[in-house]
Amino acid sequence: MAETLKAKSPHLKRFRYTQDIPVDKPFNWQQLVRLLKYVKPYAKTALPIAIIAMLVSTAVRLIVPVIIGNYVVDQVLPTGDTNLLLSFAVGILALYLLSYVGNAVRIKYVNILGQNVIYDLRHHLFSHVQRLSNRFFDNRSAGSIIVRIMNDINSLQELFTNGIINLLMDSIMLISIVIILLVVSPKLALAIMVVIPIMFYISTKLRKNIRRSWQQVRIQQSRVNSHLNESIQGVRITQSFSQEDNNTEYFHGVNDDTFQSWRIATKKSAMFRPFVEMSNAIGSVILIAYGSYLIIYDPQVTLGNFVTFTFFIGMFWEPISRLGQMYNQLLMAMSASERIFEFLDEKPNVKEKDDAIEMDDIQGHIEFDKVQFSYDEDRIALHEISLEMKPGETVALVGHTGSGKSTIANLINRFYDPTQGSVKIDGTDLRDVKLDGLRQNISVVLQDTFIFSGTIMENIRFGRPDASDEEVIDAAKVVGADDFIQRLADGYETEVEERGNILSAGERQLLSFARALLADPKIIILDEATASIDTETEVKIQDALKRLLKGRTSIIIAHRLSTIRDSDNIIVLENGRILEQGNHNELMNHQGEYYGLVKSQFQMLDQL
Repeated sequence: MAETLKAKSPHLKRFRYTQDIPVDKPFNWQQLVRLLKYVKPYAKTALPIAIIAMLVSTAVRLIVPVIIGNYVVDQVLPTGDTNLLLSFAVGILALYLLSYVGNAVRIKYVNILGQNVIYDLRHHLFSHVQRLSNRFFDNRSAGSIIVRIMNDINSLQELFTNGIINLLMDSIMLISIVIILLVVSPKLALAIMVVIPIMFYISTKLRKNIRRSWQQVRIQQSRVNSHLNESIQGVRITQSFSQEDNNTEYFHGVNDDTFQSWRIATKKSAMFRPFVEMSNAIGSVILIAYGSYLIIYDPQVTLGNFVTFTFFIGMFWEPISRLGQMYNQLLMAMSASERIFEFLDEKPNVKEKDDAIEMDDIQGHIEFDKVQFSYDEDRIALHEISLEMKPGETVALVGHTGSGKSTIANLINRFYDPTQGSVKIDGTDLRDVKLDGLRQNISVVLQDTFIFSGTIMENIRFGRPDASDEEVIDAAKVVGADDFIQRLADGYETEVEERGNILSAGERQLLSFARALLADPKIIILDEATASIDTETEVKIQDALKRLLKGRTSIIIAHRLSTIRDSDNIIVLENGRILEQGNHNELMNHQGEYYGLVKSQFQMLDQL
């Protein structure tokens, strides 16, 4: 399949991501211990039951060969006592039934343990990511984050559902078999186990390459998921530019890289099992040759001992083989856990102090005191901005793209902290307050409003989950959304898909107004909130906006200057600096930058 894709796409390398080289690190035992801490909550419930069940089934497997070799072969068969033989047969059958029950209980409870651990780990990671600062999401695609929460955690499932108990079971079985073989016949046991040091040496050589291969698999999976997320989100752009074929070719590249990384990793991992089987074959040859010699020439080695060894020789390599597979599984888990813990170790750039102040009720007095801010070291977004927004005042921020308007809004929400200076609300530095309390007093309406999968009712209620249906409907009526909602097939119970694609841009914006009004904030930020609404619709909701903004400190970011004429204060920004501020009449009389913006905008309208 991969060869076919290559033949169809002669320029495939143009669409390849740059190859990352996995970081070569020693096996991180601290990381393994950290993973096992997620098992701790179940250390008194599912885990002990699974361990007891495992010990029962393991004990049966160890006892039966000894009974057959030392008692049935060496004692019962020479005497021909059929009654005793029948008794042993019934006893062995009872032991196997006990082993069956033990295995059934073990499988049940290790799955309960594994699924609970995976649930807890995924919940922990998702909750942690939800609390990280905006800067974290600025540098990562949604696809790469989804890979960590879904694929990487799924990679740990086998470790927790079977790996831990199997590791314990195989270790106990291997040690027990070695002890039994040494007790039965030290000479024969040592002869068979001579291949173990060779096997150990080769396996240590393999594990470095295996681990690096699984790291590469995780990198490629992250890439393909990132591309899928971008392609699905941007499918309309792809279709509008007729780039479906090129996008498919691009996907062929990342998909083939993922395929190749899996092929290489599984190939290297698969090398271990045949090697163990070869060691098993060598051990069997030694048993037959040297065991037969000892039976003939060493009176201490009986036929029963030989039969016991025959049983145990198969059982001896079986746990070694599984331990090899377990090691590969552990390497996969370590590769995934490195990426999971990388996220869990991320700390929010916007940190909440231990003694942070709760902002239950605010007036909405906002101050910027010589605030400087930069998203990166190369570009300063705000240059020592000082401004004041009084309670209940409507303030408009205008200026060209990149002038710092949205940055001011982000600092008021405390999505970022100032590089220098301070942002205060009611005289309190935002770095001293609790984030939840602050943001519960602020509502933001964006140009590209986000609609969640669910009903219209649930989307409006998102800002205040405890609101009644009547309150939701009242909020929709105030902003003029009730009319179009009532025309939908199921009204407020109409299901909208991700991002609300069944709604027009204007309808989605009206829902965001209703959501903001229902939350009843003291501060409201409209970031190009009317840009997606046609002029006729905008006129209809002017009264609704007045109701929405009444009694609240309001920050309006707008390029359409007709929407901000009635603002109490208009702040004109350019390259992160305040050029001028005042109300509409004052700025028009001043005939500065604002006057020029208004004049040019109306000239454009006249030309239309």
